[in-house]
Amino acid sequence: MISKSEKRFIRINFITIILTLVVILAGGIVRSTGSGMGCPDWPKCFDQYIPPTSVKQLPSDYEKKYVEGRVKKNEKFAKYLERLGKTEQANSIRNDKSILEHEEFNVAKTWTEYINRLSGAILGIFMLLTTVYSFTFKNKAKRIVILSILNLFVVGYQAWLGSIVVSTNLTQWVVTVHMLLALVILSIAIYTYNYAKQLYQEPTVIMYRIMWLKGFLAFTLILSVIQIILGTEVREHIDSIAKELSYNGRNTWISKLGNVFSLHRDLAIAVAISNFIVYKMVKDRFSGKASPLITANNIMIVLIVQLMSGFVLSYLALPPYAQTIHILFATLMFSLQYYLYLLVYRTKTYKTT
Repeated sequence: MISKSEKRFIRINFITIILTLVVILAGGIVRSTGSGMGCPDWPKCFDQYIPPTSVKQLPSDYEKKYVEGRVKKNEKFAKYLERLGKTEQANSIRNDKSILEHEEFNVAKTWTEYINRLSGAILGIFMLLTTVYSFTFKNKAKRIVILSILNLFVVGYQAWLGSIVVSTNLTQWVVTVHMLLALVILSIAIYTYNYAKQLYQEPTVIMYRIMWLKGFLAFTLILSVIQIILGTEVREHIDSIAKELSYNGRNTWISKLGNVFSLHRDLAIAVAISNFIVYKMVKDRFSGKASPLITANNIMIVLIVQLMSGFVLSYLALPPYAQTIHILFATLMFSLQYYLYLLVYRTKTYKTT
């Protein structure tokens, strides 16, 4: 019988997963609205806990102050990269002149970025609660405790990396790593949530062999991660093109992307086909209200929305709302695929004689 404290952990862990998706949504809104530098410092915003609403509330000489602060922080980050053997990346940060540029104050962008940070702080609180409540499993499932502690550290590292994203003026590869770490956080949270639930459930047993489904699901997950990385690179290229054109001629940005966009579009077809195959395999093996079938149905709904948002981005000049939807649903699809993999991995088949 599952105890109240264990139910509490499962409930808090689920809320943490939802909040992680909310933070990714908030980050998508920040990217699509160009609000990443709405707050030039971190963790405060214009040296205030509550952001300003007018130019009159800004600190004196804030442009010079925050540029100097970014330069010092980036030098520390460059030395950190050198210790990891990343000399080329370290030098690129040192020589990046865009870091010396300050962002003009825009109250809408400032508050958009502030709300993004606030959602991240709330996530941090729930991640801490998840870690504290995980100790109820210290005797039954130590891996839940270990992974919850690990995820708390990853979230802390992600917060620090968020400050680097700001100080490096949205350096492209740092933004990509920031996104990948978000997937790591989601994966750990989904794993501990699923593992805690299944401690008290017998594995599903079906008549059909399941190994092909497990293997193809893993392949589909890898495809999705590659597609997310490519999508991040596409977004970074768009940012560069937008700056070069002074944010004019939005309907021409896609045509200037080159091979990275073609590869992203073609891989989207492969991702769609692989997910359809997974859905057919799950449907052939599970029926009724089986969790794998319900999850597979949700994947198909998310996939359709994702494809539609990609179509809108490609042919309707990259509207910001579609960018946000595209980022969120790509992450949501990865989350559901990973959850389906965990469900199917535990499934067994009848032994035949």
